[in-house]
Amino acid sequence: MIARVVPTRAGLCGLLSAVAVLALPLAARAADARHGEVMAKRWCTSCHIVSSDQKAGSTQAPPFSAVAKMPGFDAGKVAFYLLIPHPQMADIGLTRDDAADLAAYIAKQK
Repeated sequence: MIARVVPTRAGLCGLLSAVAVLALPLAARAADARHGEVMAKRWCTSCHIVSSDQKAGSTQAPPFSAVAKMPGFDAGKVAFYLLIPHPQMADIGLTRDDAADLAAYIAKQK
């Protein structure tokens, strides 16, 4: 005789709750613009003007304030863009959180 397992309503709800919690993205935290500023001043200043107190950057890279003022600027899209390797941009090995933090800092440069 084969035993038949019948899921209970409580068991099914518990399973669905566990799956929902585990499915939450790890990057669900709020972006940290202060950490983004630290990273920008460490990694981005050789090409971009990253703050109003910086005097010079490369003419090949836009200032962060210009990026932030672009029509349709979206910090999420900028964070995603930062994760894609670009020949003209140094690969500094950004994590998703780092990219979100950097994009949050850029957004504050309007």
